[in-house]
Amino acid sequence: MQVTKLLFALGLMAANLLTTNADAADKIKIAAGQRGKWDGAVAALGEKAGFFKKHGIELEILWTSGGGETMQAVISGSVDIGMNAGTQGVFSAFAKGAPVRILSAQATGDDAYWYVRADSSIKSFADANNKTVAYSTNGSSTHASVLALIDQFKITAKPVATGGPSPTFTQVMSGQIDVGWSAPPFGIEALNKGEVRVIATSNELPAIKDHTIRVHVVNAQSLATRREVFARFMKAYRETFEWMYTGDDALQVYSEFAGVSVDVARRIRAEFDPKQMVDPDRMEGLDDLMQEAVRFKYISAPLTAEQLKELIQIPK
Repeated sequence: MQVTKLLFALGLMAANLLTTNADAADKIKIAAGQRGKWDGAVAALGEKAGFFKKHGIELEILWTSGGGETMQAVISGSVDIGMNAGTQGVFSAFAKGAPVRILSAQATGDDAYWYVRADSSIKSFADANNKTVAYSTNGSSTHASVLALIDQFKITAKPVATGGPSPTFTQVMSGQIDVGWSAPPFGIEALNKGEVRVIATSNELPAIKDHTIRVHVVNAQSLATRREVFARFMKAYRETFEWMYTGDDALQVYSEFAGVSVDVARRIRAEFDPKQMVDPDRMEGLDDLMQEAVRFKYISAPLTAEQLKELIQIPK
């Protein structure tokens, strides 16, 4: 009798262990820049809506102040995936031997804009000669955009890393910075109140419009050892992306996540972040971006076809 009870107990323990293992989700650590942006919120919204849980993925998200900070977290191996990283910064890191690979596109085109206080004498970006102009962090897409804007308008301006939109806004309104940067939903209220004026947008730049200026990157060692896990991650990501552009459910989840109204969320989706911009499988304009990266000294020469094949590893 005792033997029977023991075997039964061991059987229950084994069954419970198997169930626990079967139910255990694979954890992925993420660093993501600029919490609150619609185009950068796919993973966060998908986690809240249950898409990643459906595919056996549990996300741990660390929010950063920009692509440069995000990239460092991936390179160091402290996170698996870095989201919203500037493509030119990724080229630079890869060319220097950093263990980064592109997991998907993040933004083809951009919703970033540059603004001044309403009482500023600066009426257009051409008037920013010898002025301070904000970007988020070194190696970010806003950094590349500022350099391109300065080059396009043929002015001498001082690019300054100011972090995210909120601290940047404070520096602009206090007079520490002449030209600030932002992206929806940040700054929409100030624009509506007439406190600030937009003087330039990223999509005015030929090197930005229809070019994949931000990507999601993965630590190369993590990808090599957990490729199947990242394939499931991308399945969940794509399902979340489609859901975000279907109906109003995603708008409600986003409004709570970003602290904005559903109407503001709807405006952002319709006017600033169209579906084709956020498509994770849309990689365009890489040759142009590499030429820009060479010009602005991110890389010394364009990456070869073999290097690009090694760098870009988007799961099907």
